[in-house]
Amino acid sequence: MKVFAISDLHLGEAVDKPMDVFGGNWVGGYFEKIRADWQAKVTEEDIVLIAGDVSWGMVLSQAQGDLEKVAALKGNKVLIRGNHDYWWNSLKQMNALGLSGVTFLQNNAVKIGSYVFCGTRGWTVPEEGIEQTEEDAKIFKREMIRLEMALKAADKLRTEEGDTVVCMTHYPPFNSKFSDSPFTDLMRKYAIHAGVYGHLHGSSSRYKDIVDKYGIPFYLTSCDFLNNTLLELPL
Repeated sequence: MKVFAISDLHLGEAVDKPMDVFGGNWVGGYFEKIRADWQAKVTEEDIVLIAGDVSWGMVLSQAQGDLEKVAALKGNKVLIRGNHDYWWNSLKQMNALGLSGVTFLQNNAVKIGSYVFCGTRGWTVPEEGIEQTEEDAKIFKREMIRLEMALKAADKLRTEEGDTVVCMTHYPPFNSKFSDSPFTDLMRKYAIHAGVYGHLHGSSSRYKDIVDKYGIPFYLTSCDFLNNTLLELPL
């Protein structure tokens, strides 16, 4: 059983919102490239983590076609919400879609084989010398609560010595200088084995493919950063 990751598919079957403003990797049928790579690499027993921003749909009816495209791909798909996933409502509504091979995570965790996955959307981590707005501080605090709920749920599922815990956030869990943050501190507290995130696009973003925090690797998985291929996590 292998574990792959990708994020920021930004599909738009029901809406017209091209992504080519962010560069060449969004031009010329980028999802077809993702699909071809996915189907070649993944078996039905494998796991694919999707760290948010699946669809541009504003409501669930607009996103359903995009979700069905993802569901039709091989493997066990595990999704968290991104900042543009406005269609994502309650976990009950997501599960009611009945999409085969798709697991939605929202302040909870799932165990597949010896792997435990958890996560939340996250939020922008404060930058040194830049004052956080009152609204940002409120959302940041709320996401911290949600992250700990997810990590606690994962901890309860870690029942065997060899279990591996992977935590997903949509936003990077650190700022542009890759500084420690309350998010990374919390993940360290619960002894996760790896982190996965997305959200960053374009040449103006400051990013690294892997950021190490006290022995925990954090992987950037935005599809354009990965040249529209899946990243196999070395777990």
